[in-house]
Amino acid sequence: MTCFFSALVRRLAWVFAALALVSGASAQAATGYTQTRYPVVLVHGLFGFDSFLGVDYFYGVPSALRQDGARVFVAQVSAANSTEVRGEQLLAQVKNILAITGASKVNLIGHSHGGPTIRYVAGVAPQLVASVTSIGGVNKGSRVADILRGVVPPGSLSETLANNAAKAFVALINLGSGGTSLPQMPTAALDSLTTSRTLAFNQRFPQGLPTGCGSGAELVNGVRYYSWTGTQPVTNLLDVSDGALGVLSLVFGEANDGLVSACSSRLGTHLGDYRQNHLDEVNQVVGLHDWFSVDPVTLYRQHANRLKQAGL
Repeated sequence: MTCFFSALVRRLAWVFAALALVSGASAQAATGYTQTRYPVVLVHGLFGFDSFLGVDYFYGVPSALRQDGARVFVAQVSAANSTEVRGEQLLAQVKNILAITGASKVNLIGHSHGGPTIRYVAGVAPQLVASVTSIGGVNKGSRVADILRGVVPPGSLSETLANNAAKAFVALINLGSGGTSLPQMPTAALDSLTTSRTLAFNQRFPQGLPTGCGSGAELVNGVRYYSWTGTQPVTNLLDVSDGALGVLSLVFGEANDGLVSACSSRLGTHLGDYRQNHLDEVNQVVGLHDWFSVDPVTLYRQHANRLKQAGL
């Protein structure tokens, strides 16, 4: 009997300890775990949006960051256009955000084509940017874009047909996201994502780029650069997008997320490769991801805390 009560007491002690940890974690959240000094601006990639029919592109991320103190803005730039056009659109929105909040800088976080887009803003207006974080960013081009450009060469009938089909798809995106006023040019977007065009872009904006497949400089012109990516194209059989990403991944011959190689995604301090595909990186489709890997939303929360700790 004594042993029974002793065991019971130990179990109760473990329960109370666990409750104390949960309470402590809640207290930590309440004190501003994600409360960065500067506003966070999330920037979508190709065929992206801020919110489509009530579903966030960065699924569940804005609310998770706001819950614990971050000021979060979700940019809406052209779903399909060149990096420079998207960059100028983002720059205008950044200036508006600074005017609204009274902040002097922003923390830019971009996914896919959003990576070069935020790099453009940091390159032309570094005084307005505290940090740049590229997630699955097309920072050295995409093999998929190279192949597509070869299939639809400039001036060809196939290019015209593909461009019209892409515009129709973008029109659908805009209808559900309110981005109908933005100019769209799918061929310009495709060109921006090719290896050759990205090389030319990088010559103008080399900040944070590594020479190989490691990390680049973290601090350039007062801006801190970070990146992370996924390297597992197929992660959840319930996700309808996994099949297509699995097929596309075969063209790389190296680690990739289904659309971008791991090496191409590197920028500044590389924070890690994860069991995620290109859509998992933004917690899509609607939160379906590898059940045995880190929750994508957790990575954003941890990074916001990282920025906070760095005084950003």
